[in-house]
Amino acid sequence: MRISPGLLTDRYELTMLSSWVNDGSVDNRAVFEAFARRLPEGRRYGVVAGLDRLLRLVERFTFTDDEVEWLVADGVVSREAAAYLRDFRFSGDIDAYREGDLYFPGSPVVTVTGGLGECLLIETLLLSVLNHDTAIASAAARMATAAGGRPLVEMGSRRTHEAAAIAVARAAYVGGFASTSNLAAGRLYGIPTVGTASHAFTLAHESEEAAFRSQVEAHGTDTTLLVDTFDITDGIRTAIKVAGPDLGAVRIDSGDLADEAQKARLLLDELGATETRIIATSDLDEFVITALADAPIDGYGVGTRVATGSGHPTASMVYKLVAVSDGPGADAPMRPVAKKSAAKVSVGGHKTAFREYADGLVVREAFAVDTHDVPGRPLQVAAMRDGRIVHQPSIEEIRAFAAEQLATLPADATNVAAGPPHVTVSLDQEGARA
Repeated sequence: MRISPGLLTDRYELTMLSSWVNDGSVDNRAVFEAFARRLPEGRRYGVVAGLDRLLRLVERFTFTDDEVEWLVADGVVSREAAAYLRDFRFSGDIDAYREGDLYFPGSPVVTVTGGLGECLLIETLLLSVLNHDTAIASAAARMATAAGGRPLVEMGSRRTHEAAAIAVARAAYVGGFASTSNLAAGRLYGIPTVGTASHAFTLAHESEEAAFRSQVEAHGTDTTLLVDTFDITDGIRTAIKVAGPDLGAVRIDSGDLADEAQKARLLLDELGATETRIIATSDLDEFVITALADAPIDGYGVGTRVATGSGHPTASMVYKLVAVSDGPGADAPMRPVAKKSAAKVSVGGHKTAFREYADGLVVREAFAVDTHDVPGRPLQVAAMRDGRIVHQPSIEEIRAFAAEQLATLPADATNVAAGPPHVTVSLDQEGARA
């Protein structure tokens, strides 16, 4: 059964919509905002990801007649709301931080403007995409920084839902990973794909030598041979015996990786394979990669810790109404609204965020309300107008932009050690609002 993007939502979004249709306020103008009140414990920055995926889903956010009838039959919406949904297409505007940009506590990452009902309907989808992809990209960026320029392969497909695996690969690439094992991500987004053989391939042959010979005959000497199925030292000797000193790489997936890499490098050099690279895998994350910084490792494969919650706490973004009109019409005056409850305070009004730099490094981020006159670099771009996408950078442009923004953080902010957010974003009291 195919499900329309419109059903990728929580029930209460539609029960609220039904009430607004019935009381006539569904088309009153409104502004919603997605932001994070805090970063995960110990994190100093985050990386925005998922915007392109989100915009494409919002553009296709509709309901079929069968789905609408099911919503009525299940008591989710009234007949009046059902009529609204049958013709529904998002027709509002979306402004957002560019994908790959940094964000901090309080950053107004996405602003949605339109009718009250249409802005509400995309809430769950927006948070689902942004929270997932942003968490992945933020973790990936930390790992890429820890790797210090050595390439990272995303290989977490078997650790998550099959559809989520594609989004994981994309977000990790945005965050700085060099490639993925996921073929669907390669096909959809043009991300480089890599992968050669598992332990099962070796075990399926009569000997390790026979397995290596089969792989080299099929893929050439530039392949990567997995050498730890039985004994790493014997595996390396066999690999060079079969492939010769021009072997592309060996992969080590077990043991003390720092110690095994040191021994592997010495042995490879002794055997004349001085250009053969060493690839390390096995439950890696930014902390392990940092600990391996001095080991002679040329690249890493990361799976579980980038694809699942064990490697990246949630981004914890929320989506809140910040301004609304009390009557119909595009010219109806809007009033700011904000939560006042303890630990969940927000600032009302349509915000314009900006960032300031000193010597190329981020020193401040703030926002002004109900004005575009700001003293620093404005951070949001027009992403959607009248329900149509107007911002479509390529994945390579997004990835390059992410790298540029990470370079604006000082060294202490990119260190994996826990610390407070590099900046906290709040209402500008000295610039545009002075």
